[in-house]
Amino acid sequence: MSSDSVTVLLQRFSAGDKGVEEELIHRVYDELHQLAAAYMRRERKDHTLQPTALVNEAYFRLIGQQEIDWASRHHFFVLAAKVMRRILTDHARKKNAAKRGGGTPPLPLEAIDHVLGAGSDDDQIVELDEALTRFAELFPRQAKVVELRYFSGIEQREIATMLEVSERTVKRDWDFAQAWLHRELKK
Repeated sequence: MSSDSVTVLLQRFSAGDKGVEEELIHRVYDELHQLAAAYMRRERKDHTLQPTALVNEAYFRLIGQQEIDWASRHHFFVLAAKVMRRILTDHARKKNAAKRGGGTPPLPLEAIDHVLGAGSDDDQIVELDEALTRFAELFPRQAKVVELRYFSGIEQREIATMLEVSERTVKRDWDFAQAWLHRELKK
């Protein structure tokens, strides 16, 4: 699948051409499903959401936003990753609101990969989301590196090109993000 063809479909959809929606979902569904499956591998084994449900919810939220002017295929998938993260965080918050158990010990963090490793519980997901939100307010470029690398699975070289910085800067931003999140989540 050509990245350009997806970009053209997204731009036509944004311009009001609803006739391209079926072709658009056909072109992006497999990649969205892979992204959702990657998220779900980091979740508890007994999680009630399935990758297909996560894909469907994310897709409908994205397509339902008429004000988005899709710049590219990458833009779409970066936003898809954000939406999936929000869906999982909202799901965790709802579950926590139902149980209101509390007493969860602070989250130990050696690296961001460990934070969202297999079996992360709902409290940890909510805690990480809140930390990432604070991080993005303070360090927008570094937060973009986290979103692109961790949540969207984009390689360091491609992130450097997208953000118009060096690969070394991307690596420093990634290392900084991990250290900052580690400190925040230890509190």
